[in-house]
Amino acid sequence: MSNEQIDLKLKQFDEFFSITHHFNINAKPLVNGHNISYHDFVNDMPTPFKLANDIDTLDQAALAPLGAISGIAGQLVQYLNHQAKKIDLLVNHILSEQDEKEHRYQGTNFGGGGIEFISDNSLCLNDVIELKIFLTHANCAIYCHSEVISIEEKLLEGDTANNDKQYRHKVIFRHIREDDRERLVRSSLHLQSKQLQQLAKERNKQSNQ
Repeated sequence: MSNEQIDLKLKQFDEFFSITHHFNINAKPLVNGHNISYHDFVNDMPTPFKLANDIDTLDQAALAPLGAISGIAGQLVQYLNHQAKKIDLLVNHILSEQDEKEHRYQGTNFGGGGIEFISDNSLCLNDVIELKIFLTHANCAIYCHSEVISIEEKLLEGDTANNDKQYRHKVIFRHIREDDRERLVRSSLHLQSKQLQQLAKERNKQSNQ
């Protein structure tokens, strides 16, 4: 991959807002990954990830028109929202079983364009990988195919004697459903909002001391 291609893909990553956050992922290199079509990607997607997306889409479509209703009907909407959350918890429990320990790594940053994660072993630049993203704070799990566009080597903190290293990988999404990308964007913006609210509380607390 040429420097021009790398720069272009880094720009694609930066087209979307991303946020620093720790989360679990699974990552596995795909044999002949560059030859996998979007159609094949969707067909091979594990059923629990398809189910989670379908339920989320149906929930939003069904509940959105009821948002302005008040009174007794509003209580019904509240009840339906509670039921939807229960279903989300059940589906995400099923999705958690898709988390394979032997392929688990630590995600550090995510957004609509891609993610960053660290591992003890380096993948290869331009590798296409099967990626499972688990965002527990948002009851969200996403399956996609990604491409490694940057690898940064770094020493483990406080371990200068043994020279033990970790590798920070930056990947862009190669195949991802648009609904799943939107879920990542919503999750990143929601997390940013919570972080800003917490920062404002801490500042107010310090100013009142």
